[in-house]
Amino acid sequence: MRSIRRPVMAAAALTAVVALTATGCGPSDDNADAKPTQSAADTSGGGEIKIPKDIQDKLKAHGIDLDKWKNGEWKNWDRKKWLREAGQFINPIIKDFWNPDKIGKAKPPEDGTKPGDVSEDQGKTDPEPAAVPAKAVGTPYTSTAPGVGLLVFSTPEGESRCSATVVKDPAHPGKSNLVWTAAHCVHAGKNGGWYRNLVFVPSFNKNGGTEAKLKTAPYEDRVPEGKWWADDLATSKEWIQAGGAVPGVPMAPYDFALMHVRPEESTGGKSLEEIAGGAYQVGFNAPAIGKIPSLTAQGYPAEAPFDGASQQQCTDKPTRLSLDAKKPTMYRIGCTMTGGSSGGPWFTKGPDGKPLLISNMSMGPRPAKWAAGPHLGPEAKAIFDAMSKKWASKQ
Repeated sequence: MRSIRRPVMAAAALTAVVALTATGCGPSDDNADAKPTQSAADTSGGGEIKIPKDIQDKLKAHGIDLDKWKNGEWKNWDRKKWLREAGQFINPIIKDFWNPDKIGKAKPPEDGTKPGDVSEDQGKTDPEPAAVPAKAVGTPYTSTAPGVGLLVFSTPEGESRCSATVVKDPAHPGKSNLVWTAAHCVHAGKNGGWYRNLVFVPSFNKNGGTEAKLKTAPYEDRVPEGKWWADDLATSKEWIQAGGAVPGVPMAPYDFALMHVRPEESTGGKSLEEIAGGAYQVGFNAPAIGKIPSLTAQGYPAEAPFDGASQQQCTDKPTRLSLDAKKPTMYRIGCTMTGGSSGGPWFTKGPDGKPLLISNMSMGPRPAKWAAGPHLGPEAKAIFDAMSKKWASKQ
């Protein structure tokens, strides 16, 4: 059975069919009620922490001491301390936690599995598509792919990485602070909780190139539009209850998530959409798969033959993939992107001719030949509407 493409981890093995996530990110803490302009910044060297009182109260309610948290308590993954339910996400900003070097060093885990197709138990509808080689996205990403970026976070196994995208917020036209990604990039599923230190880096390494080139790239090229910490996060109840690694494959049709973010450094009141230079409309209940002429998947694959330093894309006509007749059918395209691309956007052309996000990278086999993403239906729209409404008067 194909599994979710797990976030690419610095030191953790993946399964034969993995979620397209690359290590370099980790569980995030929930600051669901924090205003985006109110920073919980910790200055390096033990400077003063400024946290809104309501967030301090929320931390205390969950038995979390902020000073201990920023000094390493976040590394405590004891099940009793690992927040997992909807509404429990807490993610205090730890300033400079994700410095450019640390982000760049996040790598996929060693893969101890054997190559090959493991789909014999899979209830697929259409034949597997032919592999479509991933191609580099044009640069600079600030112009060619504004709003698409890198998602980094901490997990029990280490730092991990995924991909994510700025999406439009109807409550704040032109000023969105909402980011779309995959559920397995933010929550461990039934056997765990929310990941921590979750940060979005739009247009990461904007001029592309190799990992070697990345090491010498100026800070403003690696992190051109700042670091944005998640302060609210939502995913499907199906994922929280039954998602995960290989056992979570049956929940892949619900492998989507939405976060609200705030900047690590002041932006003078400007939103993520304004800073990133773009945001994308999310299309819920898109046409039947057969009526979609093509889908383009984008992201930052970090497992071989890729190194996570450049944004890649695959374009193909989607086919159907059914893991369970009782669950939504997934989109599937030929694509050779690997771990690290999880959570990245899947675009089709909208009625206005602009890219319309209708799915996100979720899963695929090893070696990478194809990829699958969830259909965004009523479950996805429900979390989106709730998040937009929740922040309508706070932004």
